[in-house]
Amino acid sequence: MNIEKLKNKKNECRAWKNVAPWYNELQNAQKIEKKDLRVDFGDWFSVGFKDDLSNEEYETIIKTAKALIPWRKGPFKIFDLEIDSEWQSNLKYNLIRPHFNLKDKIVADIGCNNGYYMFRMLEDKPKRLVGFDPSPLTLHQFEFINHFVKSDIIYEMLGVEHLELYNHKFDFIFMLGVLYHRADPVGTLKALNKGLNSKGEIIIDTFMIDGEDEICLTPNQRYSKIPNIYFIPTIPALKNWLARAGFENIEVIATVTTTKDEQRATSWSFDESLEDFLDPNDSGKTVEGYPAPKRVYVKARKVL
Repeated sequence: MNIEKLKNKKNECRAWKNVAPWYNELQNAQKIEKKDLRVDFGDWFSVGFKDDLSNEEYETIIKTAKALIPWRKGPFKIFDLEIDSEWQSNLKYNLIRPHFNLKDKIVADIGCNNGYYMFRMLEDKPKRLVGFDPSPLTLHQFEFINHFVKSDIIYEMLGVEHLELYNHKFDFIFMLGVLYHRADPVGTLKALNKGLNSKGEIIIDTFMIDGEDEICLTPNQRYSKIPNIYFIPTIPALKNWLARAGFENIEVIATVTTTKDEQRATSWSFDESLEDFLDPNDSGKTVEGYPAPKRVYVKARKVL
């Protein structure tokens, strides 16, 4: 597998029929050059103010942002334009924030989406920050925002399976909302392990089911209307997976049931969201009859 060839997909995708319109809008926004813009690392990750722009420039910002719908992660405020994403990612970020310090560390975010978490991590002043996500849409969302933030974040259109082939390893890896999409969860956790420096750390989250048995739910076809959900473990089962993958100091940070405060449809997202994925007569179940989405957040350290 040629990692450099895979990395070049980031440039090749610009010509794809479905991607070209996003790239054209992005190029229009990138013609706007501003220096020394104010950046706010708060819940609404923000850059610039409307007064920094001419009316024409502000209209370009609106047009580009709307062309890049759906915005699943956020929220963002770009020159006072509020991009109210489907997920209130600030809730997840604030939950895990007390459990890491990234100063001078080499950091990866696997499944980074549009970079919301990475933009907020900049406040820690990591040595290097690399996002992995194969989505062309979220790449363009990231580049739209980063054009004005002007960070050194590297965005790779790669997946967790490419970690061990990457040109360097990491001190800390985040993988949030990815594990349940993988048909081989232990293999995925082993890939994280191979991507870490000695005694490197991870923070992950995944769907979970309650129980003390070392078992997992294997949905038939779909879970919460999502087709690529493969295994939903109990916490003891997840701990076993992590141990088999070469991790120790396994710490459960929190368990959280997903609510409409965290995930809901907005004018910047899809038509359907959490309330459409749950049984209308029993919010404790999905439309398929499975337990409603609940997540466990875990921190662990590489053994060697």
